[in-house]
Amino acid sequence: MPACEPSRCSLLTGRRAWTTACYYNGDNWKTRVPEGGGLNAQFLKAGYYVAGAGKVYHGAPFASEWSEYMSGKEIPKTLPQPGKDEGFHVPVKLDLQDDDLSDWHTVNWCIKRLEAKRDQPFFIACGLVKPHLPFAVPRKYYELFPRDGIQLPPYLKDDLKDIPPAGVNMAIAHGDHEKILAENRWKDAIQSYLAACAYTDMNVGRLLDALDKSPARTNTIIVLWGDHGWSFGEKDHWRKFALWEEPTRAPLIWVAPGVTPPGGVCARTVDFMTVYPTLCELAGLPIPEFVAGPSAVSLLRDPKAAWSHPAITTHGYMNHTVRTEQWRYIRYADGGEELYDETKDPYEWTNLAPQTAFAPVKTELAAFLPKDNKPPVKLSKAEKKKTKTSDDE
Repeated sequence: MPACEPSRCSLLTGRRAWTTACYYNGDNWKTRVPEGGGLNAQFLKAGYYVAGAGKVYHGAPFASEWSEYMSGKEIPKTLPQPGKDEGFHVPVKLDLQDDDLSDWHTVNWCIKRLEAKRDQPFFIACGLVKPHLPFAVPRKYYELFPRDGIQLPPYLKDDLKDIPPAGVNMAIAHGDHEKILAENRWKDAIQSYLAACAYTDMNVGRLLDALDKSPARTNTIIVLWGDHGWSFGEKDHWRKFALWEEPTRAPLIWVAPGVTPPGGVCARTVDFMTVYPTLCELAGLPIPEFVAGPSAVSLLRDPKAAWSHPAITTHGYMNHTVRTEQWRYIRYADGGEELYDETKDPYEWTNLAPQTAFAPVKTELAAFLPKDNKPPVKLSKAEKKKTKTSDDE
């Protein structure tokens, strides 16, 4: 899902959005799934030490599913608070240091758990917030990407002319593109995002360096994932919250000692529903019956292995996209459709859905989508207020 809360809910609970009705940020995932079924809970039940820190689930997790979870009190209260639009719609005002951001302290907390001596195996989830908005990080990271060298993404004027109304509504929901152009900040926003990514790379490196120095370096599985992608003006769209390639594509990197070949790159289309069952299989744990996704261990062993599962992304009630190695098919709740041949049109500039010649392709891809979608749940104002976080945009 191209939004923080539903993406994390699905990945970490093994349940698709159409079965939980967790479709948007603020849907209160803890009211949609039973306590005790999370991925981390399976490792806790198996005798692992299970620790988490930072943004793992969207908001506070079920405490019963963890051995230990970093408290917000362990983040200094004196950290600077950049404005949400700093680095995006306005220049960065603050002169930040590495330890002025919460991610630095999250990594420190996890490093201490890696360094601790214990007899039981461990499961540690380190949740970094960046490169989420605000794109405000220390200035040395911006200097890595001079503005003059920034390239704008491939862009087609009037790209929305063959998009159904539901897709157009997703594209312009925030009105960012018009504002970015008026501010002449297209390159600045991309530079800031790259800087935020570089800051994140630094923190990931610190964590990996700590693992490399630990006795567990040769038998620890690593999985690095990001909950969604981001658009930078393609189809006049910014942020996530849409079903095209950029907002739905995200990092997924595995290291499994004795399983993954060094430097292996897999071109198969997988979604995050594979993470839960894959980790369970690698660790020799039973995969709960409610887990919807397939294990990807076969692809970890051989990145070119046969694979018949498409990647499926949902954004909102009955809005889905199916991605295979050749096709992206989007179907909206009102029946609107988009179809792209990714091998010939990687920027998704030509919507083939209206052409009758492609009806068989649409039928084949639509077969992967659910016939029943659990309807949205209306939350009270108190429930919405309880679950709202600062990163809902």
